[in-house]
Amino acid sequence: MELVILALVVWAAGTFVAVQIARSPGHDAMPARIAVPVIFGIMVLAMWELLVTGLNVSQVILPAPSVIASTFARSTSTLWGDFLQTALKGGVSGYLIGCSAAVAAALAIDRVPFLQRGLLPIGNFVAALPIVGIAPILVGWFGFDWQSKAAVVVVMVFFPMLVNTVQGLADTTAMQRDLMKTYSAGYWQSLLKLRLPAAMPFIFNGLKISTTLALIGAIVAEYFGSPTRGMGFRISTEVGRLGLDMVWAEITVAAIAGSVFYGLVALIERGVTFWHPSQRS
Repeated sequence: MELVILALVVWAAGTFVAVQIARSPGHDAMPARIAVPVIFGIMVLAMWELLVTGLNVSQVILPAPSVIASTFARSTSTLWGDFLQTALKGGVSGYLIGCSAAVAAALAIDRVPFLQRGLLPIGNFVAALPIVGIAPILVGWFGFDWQSKAAVVVVMVFFPMLVNTVQGLADTTAMQRDLMKTYSAGYWQSLLKLRLPAAMPFIFNGLKISTTLALIGAIVAEYFGSPTRGMGFRISTEVGRLGLDMVWAEITVAAIAGSVFYGLVALIERGVTFWHPSQRS
């Protein structure tokens, strides 16, 4: 019972400190912006540890953070191998192929208007397909290694990227387009110097959405067949063995990888679209 009370005290103290920092005059400064989520994260982990220990929750139901950290530390080689197989080979390769294909298709739609009536409905149809339905089919087509997982990722990221790129290419005003015509600019000159730069915020929006979809698609695809490694394979196997500590360690790796991947894309976006109002401080 003492640990439960201590957990409530930690929650109250952490909330008070975070609120005071958020209300301080320098709350927009970088240290304050970093401190609030760090305090919140530490508070959640501390409460998790105290409540699981104080209420005697079974490790099969919910392992304590200390148990997960211990499993993480002694299984780094396994986790690293799973990360390489799922995130880098399946996720990143499928992400690059799918996003590149979507941008190319968007440019074709923009150049040939009648394709908009044909490709967009097909893309919408593919996006509506359930991942648990197409993953076994793609695994059967491309085999049990990372290639089938990359194919699933391509299907998942293609439509969001296509829609955002098409919308971005159309995001120019009539005055801007008329100005390019006044300068005797052709289609490709207008595309490269006006419309493609204007579409960059939309393109990066699609890229950021696709970062999470890529990792989810690669992990889920491994449930339907994979070699004896991979994050999805490890999760499904350890759940069957009631090894929830290893499952949570894999989830931690997935969360860290997804956050880093998203952060890298956001960092590149800041450098490319520095002129956009959303990037101005």
